[in-house]
Amino acid sequence: MAAIDDFNQLDIRVGKIIEVNEFPEARKPSYKLTIDFGSEIGIKHSSAQLVKHYTKEELLNKKVLGVVNFPPRQIGPFISESLTLGVPDENHDCILVAPDKDFAVIGGKLY
Repeated sequence: MAAIDDFNQLDIRVGKIIEVNEFPEARKPSYKLTIDFGSEIGIKHSSAQLVKHYTKEELLNKKVLGVVNFPPRQIGPFISESLTLGVPDENHDCILVAPDKDFAVIGGKLY
């Protein structure tokens, strides 16, 4: 069973997607995201399998939640520096976990 200390080791922050690019080299259809996590964390990159439910235009400027303290991960020719959080739909395609109010602070930590 996980303890609160286990949860506290994760650094989950509000970020704003500032750039979205196609990722044709990915094995599964994905986007390359550039996410601003605020002045404390800065800009990080993430690969996310979101093409089933989101266009690039829908993602641009969207606020999302991401884990920012995992080590970088090589995904093909791309290095992902954060894990953008989502949940599966009935077909196991990703639906983003995002703040439900636009005034959520960029860089704000999940608690």
